[in-house]
Amino acid sequence: MVKTTAGATSHRSEIARLPDRRPPPTPVRVERGVVIFDLDGTLLDDLALISQVAGDVMHRTFGTPPDEARIHYLATTGLPFEAQLAQLYPTAPAELRAAAAATFHQRKVTEAYAHAGPFPEVPGVLKRLAQARWTLVVSTGGETEMAELVLEREGLRFWFEDVLGSREGTKREHLAEYQRRYPDVPRILVGDSRFDMETAQSLSGTVAIGRASRLPGWALTPGDLTQWGAAWADYSLSGLPAALEEIDTGTSPPRPGRRVRPTRKK
Repeated sequence: MVKTTAGATSHRSEIARLPDRRPPPTPVRVERGVVIFDLDGTLLDDLALISQVAGDVMHRTFGTPPDEARIHYLATTGLPFEAQLAQLYPTAPAELRAAAAATFHQRKVTEAYAHAGPFPEVPGVLKRLAQARWTLVVSTGGETEMAELVLEREGLRFWFEDVLGSREGTKREHLAEYQRRYPDVPRILVGDSRFDMETAQSLSGTVAIGRASRLPGWALTPGDLTQWGAAWADYSLSGLPAALEEIDTGTSPPRPGRRVRPTRKK
């Protein structure tokens, strides 16, 4: 799926007209539980493009060789880019890091979001989860408005009860809000990074699910994600509905070889 840069420019102009976001609305009901999806690298197949942009920005700003910078970005992904820069370049002036982050966010729109689409199995998986009465949410460290626009463009926004981005706080704050509202229902975080897995582990009652990845010079295996706390991990989310059934009910998964730890039994 290829999108034009002109289309991305149009999306950016739409953002300027969007009103300020309010806190996420309270859903009418949660029947099964809340499944909270990371966006980049989890729903959208954009991590290769984004990491190239990040590596080039870090090279131009801080002098790190681009391939090395790209790996540093991938190793700390899951954090907002501003937090990644603070971790990777703690002695750099804050103004320099802020300028690099602004450049990154702009280029991410034109060089990644303009050309990337969802992983092929994602639309069907979302439909199956919605039919199984799971409440679906997106949580991203990126800009809320751009996430909304990309999901609308790809025909996916319909499935989500809400989209939470940097305007609504950090990913941990998003999860904590759902923990506060619904302490007695299953809460699942589906992500693609060590940060996502550890964030879920830090909140009682939240289960981590991992999408593994293979990129040139970089690999994050299902075993890696399981080691960091994932109850289930794979290179595709095709098996996610079955994995969630096991987590929710304690039944056996239809496919062997997947690590799943049930969190409750009926």
